Amino acid sequence: MLTVDFDRLGVRPGDKVIDIGAGAGRHSFELYRRGADVIAFDQNVEELADVEKMFIAMAEVGEAPVGASAKVQVGDALNLPYEDASFDVVLISEVLEHVPEDVRAISELTRILKPGGVAAVTVPRWFPERICWALSDEYHEVEGGHVRIYRADELSAKLSAAGLTVTGRDHAHALHSPYWWLKCAVGVDESENPLTKAYHQILVWDMMNAPWLTRTAERLLDPVIGKSVVFYLQKPEIPVAVE
Repeated sequence: MLTVDFDRLGVRPGDKVIDIGAGAGRHSFELYRRGADVIAFDQNVEELADVEKMFIAMAEVGEAPVGASAKVQVGDALNLPYEDASFDVVLISEVLEHVPEDVRAISELTRILKPGGVAAVTVPRWFPERICWALSDEYHEVEGGHVRIYRADELSAKLSAAGLTVTGRDHAHALHSPYWWLKCAVGVDESENPLTKAYHQILVWDMMNAPWLTRTAERLLDPVIGKSVVFYLQKPEIPVAVE
C-alpha cells in the first residue's frame, strides 16, 4: 500500500533516494523496483533486518533493474549521517507526527536534499486523525505514538520555512479511515472484533486485487476522508531565505 505517487514525484532509474522512517519497507521496495539507488533508513533494527532480507530476495529473482542498489541504515531522523546535498529524492512518510522536534527533522531532510531535488512528506490528515483521537486515548497515548495532529496549512508552512517549495498536495487511503475509526471505537488492541476483522479482510482483498469499484470509490472519497495528506516538494536550485 503506497501513500506516495512515485510517477508524480518523478523518481527515475539511478536516482539516489532515502526513505526516512522506512518501517517495513513498503515505499523502499517500490523505489528499488523503479531502479533507484535506495537507502531504507529507520531506528528499528528488527524491521530493517527484514527489509534487508527482502532487498536480497528481490535482487535474486530479478525484481529490481540491473544497476539499481538497495541497502538499510539504522539511525535517527534528527541526526542524519549524510553530507549536505546527498540525495536526489527524500521521502518521509507517516513519521513527523511521531517526532517532538519535527522542525529539526524537516531541517535535516532539507539539508541532505540536493538543490533541484524533490521530496515527498506524508502525515495523517487532520479530520480523520481527530476522530481517532476523540474515540481512543490508547490510539495515541503510547510510547512512540502520535504527538500531534497536523493541519495541512501548518505543515506546509513548516516545510516552506525550511526552504522547500510545495509543488503539490494530495490525499490518500480514504478506505482506511473508517477502519481506524472502528478500531479506535472497539479498542485498538482488540484483534478479534468481527467488524474490524471483516473490514480488514476487505482492505487486504482491495490491495491484492485493486478492483475498479473500490479504486474508484477511494479516488472519489480521498479529498473528503483520505487518511493521509501528501506533500510533493522541491528544493530550489538557488537557496531561498528561510524564516
